[in-house]
Order: sequence, then structure tokens, then C-alpha cells
Amino acid sequence: MPRSHSSVPTKHRRNKILKAAKGYYGGKSRLFKSAKEQVEKGLQYSYRDRKKRKSEFRKLWIVRINAAARQFGMSYSALINGMEKKNILINRKMLSDIAVNDIKTFEKIVSTVK
Repeated sequence: MPRSHSSVPTKHRRNKILKAAKGYYGGKSRLFKSAKEQVEKGLQYSYRDRKKRKSEFRKLWIVRINAAARQFGMSYSALINGMEKKNILINRKMLSDIAVNDIKTFEKIVSTVK
């Protein structure tokens, strides 16, 4: 029985990795072994950073809310605590958007909390 060659599937598999490594610097985009290592590492980074992005946005929203609240003489923590006590249920994303785009509405929220 003749020996079976797997050259076509191997070439396809390698080209898939090299295509994913396009744009990397030096041998990482041209040499299969280096490209494979870098693509795997890149996939690990992208998985990790999809989770990380959520916390980074939350931090951004908190900074924006704090900056807007301090314009009206209130800290972020006092604002959030007051909102919970007054049963105002607005999440940080929406509150941040209000603080950036509609300062009058944000001022009404702050005055309600005070």
C-alpha cells in the first residue's frame, strides 16, 4: 500500500496561521514556528482583554461621574450612596452618559440626592 502524504492539509493549516500573523514584526509574520507562538499568545491576550475591557469602561464611567458630581459640590461615593437611599436606579454607564451629554439632567439628579 502506498504511503499517504498530508501535504495539502498541512499547507492549509500553516497558511491559516501565517494569515493570522499578518502585520506582525519580522519573523513572527513569516516563520511558521514563531508565527504560531505569536498567534497563540495574541489569542490569549484578546481573551484576557475582552474581560478587562469591561472593568476599564466601568473605571472610566466612575471617573466621569465623579468629575461631574464635584462640579455640584458632591463626591462620587456620596452621590451613589444618596441615589441608593432615594431609590434612584440608574446604572453607572447611563449616569456617565447623562453627566457628559446632558448636564442639566445630571444637576437635577444631584439636587434630588442632596
